[in-house]
Amino acid sequence: MPEPCLLVGDIGGTNARFALAHPDRAGFFGEWTLSCADFETPQQGIATYLQRQGIKKTDVICLAAAGPVKDGKVDIINNHWQIDSLVLQASFKASQVRLMNDFEAIAYSIPLLGDSDVVCIGVLPCELHDRTEFTLAVMGPGTGLGIGGLLGRGGAFLPVVGEGGHVGFAPESPVQHKVLARLRQDFDRVSNERVLSGPGLENVYRALCQINGEPVTEITAAEIFSRVLAAEDVMAAQATQLFFEALGQVAGNLVMTLGAYDGVFLAGGILKRYPDLLKASDFRAGFESKGRHRHLLEQVPTSLIVHPQPGLLGASWRARELFGHQVS
Repeated sequence: MPEPCLLVGDIGGTNARFALAHPDRAGFFGEWTLSCADFETPQQGIATYLQRQGIKKTDVICLAAAGPVKDGKVDIINNHWQIDSLVLQASFKASQVRLMNDFEAIAYSIPLLGDSDVVCIGVLPCELHDRTEFTLAVMGPGTGLGIGGLLGRGGAFLPVVGEGGHVGFAPESPVQHKVLARLRQDFDRVSNERVLSGPGLENVYRALCQINGEPVTEITAAEIFSRVLAAEDVMAAQATQLFFEALGQVAGNLVMTLGAYDGVFLAGGILKRYPDLLKASDFRAGFESKGRHRHLLEQVPTSLIVHPQPGLLGASWRARELFGHQVS
């Protein structure tokens, strides 16, 4: 019997990552990353990956994507790819195809993470070992802002999926009010993602320059962080401080919305690249600043996922479940 092929993917606004899941245990192998801009359709990207792996037939395809999934389809929010499960099934003759939101996949990964895959942000560690009952929040800025949750109920994992990144941004300080007023001149609606993402940090930097009468130059999020680390740009330092504080505010709101008092897990490439800046920031101050409910938030642990590919890890878990149902 040939080895079953369980194809998994994590498709974001910029890159797509593909791998093969183990059919009998958690995890994946054969990871490959490609730029979505280099391929007209996801089918072309998948076909290229399978050809590289010498694979002619797929049994299960499980893809996580940065966008809402509806009726087995997803339009990637920040690139041109449109993914249709029926098209994938016909193109690759897979027995099962499952599309999931990218933060649904990250949520699935949380119980699989080891101690070295997580960094504590604050003083409270998140202890999930051997727990079967919990409610968690997960979020992270990247090309966009992903938000979700995970329920543990009797040993089963139940993800909470939504588009919380597109909830309207709610300022909580005078400078945040000024930034919001400035951004409203550029956007019909200012969502959390317009502030809390790579492009969002760039928006905040430009807004602060305009508010303070400083010259406005085009600058990337990576350049902003680089200037902060070099201590050579006051506006960059203020922009990142506002970014982290507002991220904490949104995370605290998410905890109260979901009742996720067992912990928040932060993900995404931005935070993973700058963990020390996150730790030293006002993230926890923004997180805990909830008025009469401050005492609740002070007891909620916040953790940063540093596993290199939590989306693929979660998708591999789901693909293995789908394959198990298929052969049982």
